[in-house]
Amino acid sequence: MKSFMAVLAVTTALTIPSLASAAQVTLTTKMRSYGGNGAYLAYYVTNAQGRYVGSLWMAGGKTRYYEHLSGWYRATGGNTAEINGITGASVGSGRTLKVTLDLADTLFDAGYQLHIDAAVEDMRDSPNEIVVPLTSAGAGKAVSGSRYIANFSFAR
Repeated sequence: MKSFMAVLAVTTALTIPSLASAAQVTLTTKMRSYGGNGAYLAYYVTNAQGRYVGSLWMAGGKTRYYEHLSGWYRATGGNTAEINGITGASVGSGRTLKVTLDLADTLFDAGYQLHIDAAVEDMRDSPNEIVVPLTSAGAGKAVSGSRYIANFSFAR
């Protein structure tokens, strides 16, 4: 019950700040063909001051690898309660991950940023592989990653 309440608190913080309306947002991440094992990806949001707000999704289920998602890990202290119920499989080389979730309208055009950390076993970690402002103008525009992610976009 404790972990359920933690997930509920994080989800509520991201989807209903100030009882605002929320909209479905689809996050699309296309991986490069990097020739390694499946990538772990941590999707999380920071506010205008750069402070962690909450986790949106974690691709990869083995907690022993989460420390390699160093931006997310540092922001959360590695607290797996931050991702209970929002975890899926790692993403293979050359594959695409699409995740649809509800995000509060108040997160857009208010200085919030979406971060994606990436890590692949036996390869270099890539904290802040993607950092994109959550803006209405940025919706639908692909952003290139720095190492494992070919491109990322979000659609409202």
